[in-house]
Amino acid sequence: MAISKKIEKFMEQASWIRRMFEEGVRLRQEFGEDKVFDLSLGNPVMEPPPEVMDALSAVAQDRTPGRHRYMANAGLEEVRAAVAQALSPECKVELGSNDIIMICGAAGGLNITLKTLLDPGDEVIVFAPYFVEYFFYADNHGGQAVVVPTREDFTLDIDALKQAINPKTKAVIINSPNNPTGVVYSRESLQDLAAALREKSAELGQPIYLISDDPYKKIAFDGVETPNICEFYDNSIYITSHSKDLALPGERIGYVAVHPQCAAAREVMAGLIFSNRVLGFVNAPALFQRVVKDVQNVTIDVEPYRRRRDLIYKELTRIGYEVVKPQGAFYFFPKSPLADEMEFIPLLTARKVLVVPGRGFGAPGYFRISYCFPDRVIEGALIGLAEAFREATK
Repeated sequence: MAISKKIEKFMEQASWIRRMFEEGVRLRQEFGEDKVFDLSLGNPVMEPPPEVMDALSAVAQDRTPGRHRYMANAGLEEVRAAVAQALSPECKVELGSNDIIMICGAAGGLNITLKTLLDPGDEVIVFAPYFVEYFFYADNHGGQAVVVPTREDFTLDIDALKQAINPKTKAVIINSPNNPTGVVYSRESLQDLAAALREKSAELGQPIYLISDDPYKKIAFDGVETPNICEFYDNSIYITSHSKDLALPGERIGYVAVHPQCAAAREVMAGLIFSNRVLGFVNAPALFQRVVKDVQNVTIDVEPYRRRRDLIYKELTRIGYEVVKPQGAFYFFPKSPLADEMEFIPLLTARKVLVVPGRGFGAPGYFRISYCFPDRVIEGALIGLAEAFREATK
């Protein structure tokens, strides 16, 4: 084998979404685009808001010399200042440009953060169900991801977290609204989390950093609150991107914010800037830094997502699926009607409905549905979901 055995193993572990994508390609080639209902990928079909397109046009037409040259690895000063000003009210703390680093998407932000924090053998706690890439990001930098279960309704289990924390624990990663469940962690839950981390940090005599991976933060329904962790916990590192809230996943633009009272805050920021450079990101794209500067308080219209959420929830529960109603993001995570979801998913695939097995998110017995697709795809998928459920339970 030409590639490393570790990468070969990781590729196999991460292959569920890729497998379903490839199966979707095969089915579309065989049966046609309109006969396949692919709910496997979280790739928004919405277009960016008009304000973003206007900003892009203005930036692209600006012929000021020097606009495309190298910059500070943290990003453009005026952009970081604008982000800090927009973010401060929700954090309940005053942020400045020196607390912000512009990044190549949330994935880039997570990697520079873990490279900055981790020594070999350090542990990073993640809650199941989880975004599988967290495991690979921790490994990239010598760390190890440790899984803590959530409750039956996918809310945080603080007691389980406390039991998992040990002297090797360096950080905890949360994601709310959550991929794959759509669950939003409440203010009370985040307060309890912060209290637990303060208690364990004091007990161990070392800081435990709380990393919030929040690209879905502005996609929430029914007036549900999506609090920022910086309001509750000083040792917070907030990471987000504009892939979902501005429908710009291909542009790889976002930022990391470090709480000003974070332990070793200046050293952490210096480490993030250094890691941004040496990991090869160097700096976030200059063009889209300037584009997002003046649209920090803009977001997509979430009403189409809410409408699809309501339709799917109504139909899934009518059919008989057990499922937690999502409060945000654009995913459902139903329980499989067969104990092994790998026995149920072929029943869906036979009806040209593509979903992702729950074991890909550390939760066997479930499967993920993405609903960031046109109504035609969702309506066709619901027919297949009903037929497959009837076959599985007859």
